[in-house]
Amino acid sequence: MNALFTFPIKEQFQMELVEQFPQIHFDFSNTIEGAKDKNITILITYGMDLTKEILDTLTEVKWIMVASAGVDKMPLQQLGERGILVTNVSGIHKTPMAESVLAHILSLNRALPVIQEQQKQKVWEKMKSGELRGSKAMILGPGAIGGEIGRLLQAFGVHTIGCSRSGSAHDGMSEDISFSHIDTYLPEADYVISVLPSTQETRWILDGSHFQKMKDTATFMNFGRGDLVKEQVIVEALEQEEIGHAVLDVFEQEPLPVESPLWQLANCTVSPHVSALSAKYIERALEIFKENLTLWISESGEYKNVIETARGY
Repeated sequence: MNALFTFPIKEQFQMELVEQFPQIHFDFSNTIEGAKDKNITILITYGMDLTKEILDTLTEVKWIMVASAGVDKMPLQQLGERGILVTNVSGIHKTPMAESVLAHILSLNRALPVIQEQQKQKVWEKMKSGELRGSKAMILGPGAIGGEIGRLLQAFGVHTIGCSRSGSAHDGMSEDISFSHIDTYLPEADYVISVLPSTQETRWILDGSHFQKMKDTATFMNFGRGDLVKEQVIVEALEQEEIGHAVLDVFEQEPLPVESPLWQLANCTVSPHVSALSAKYIERALEIFKENLTLWISESGEYKNVIETARGY
């Protein structure tokens, strides 16, 4: 049984896999090129290198392990039609992403960007700053990542509102609402934080009317996917000061084009899709892979993080 990694992992991790699973032939060539001639049964990938054309050549593949949470760039329809098992590493991002969100919120609240700029200019001057206690945060996508964000914010005295398709109760949320009630709660939120994946239900779910309902002091944060809202909508909301600030880690087009107005707006923080990065990323991803691989070999039990290709998550 052949398993191909299309991204590099440390030699230490390679040796651990080989020793733990001697019945699997691992190919650590770090590329999907030439995979059609390798009789691959298991493909381990970040997902973006798997096109429909390449998938058509992988006639033996039975399982694709995606070492990321999002699978929106993959040929999901074809994967579903062929009955290929698709799993991801959902859950491993919650610590670094939640810490990234909290870092940005604290930085803005305590005026750290202003302090840093004043240091560059050698200016000794007091500045306005706020505090989190007593504020409200609406979290779009209160799953594993959103729940961890909510837990950390609650420790700072923030009232958290989880917003999901179902509106069911989630950990880390003071209350939960469905997407259909978002308009009612937006005017109350000091922070609107999205960690939603890209699906048919969430694509372009926000438009200009939503930003008009937000507080003019509100901070909008997108750490999910860039197709949540059109970039121009965010630009207009910032230029017209319908909101106070935007922190964006994901964009419609990545890398963000140099001509984008978002680079120049003083009330916008541009982050190059790095919120999930962590020195422990690969290690955590491989733990999920090894757990599922053990089940695959024994042909017993339910796999972890199975993707429903028809729904996209």
